[in-house]
Amino acid sequence: MNITIDPLTAARAEALFTSHISAGSTPSYADVDAAIRTAIRSHGGTRGVAADVAAAYGDHPETAAPRMRWARCVVDQLYGSRMAYAR
Repeated sequence: MNITIDPLTAARAEALFTSHISAGSTPSYADVDAAIRTAIRSHGGTRGVAADVAAAYGDHPETAAPRMRWARCVVDQLYGSRMAYAR
């Protein structure tokens, strides 16, 4: 059984990953929502956000992985996690 993450959840986590919000913090829904919107606008869309995430993993993999785990946790808590189970 494979588990895939909903594309909207992944895009939100990637946008939060590239935001100014400090990893390890517990931001409010309003702060996260604003940071996600700002990140998507400033990167020219979700593809730009994804490119920045990829660059971070290439340049600093030791800090990128913990930051993405934090971003996924925050997004899952605030927006709910949507997973699809592929067979």
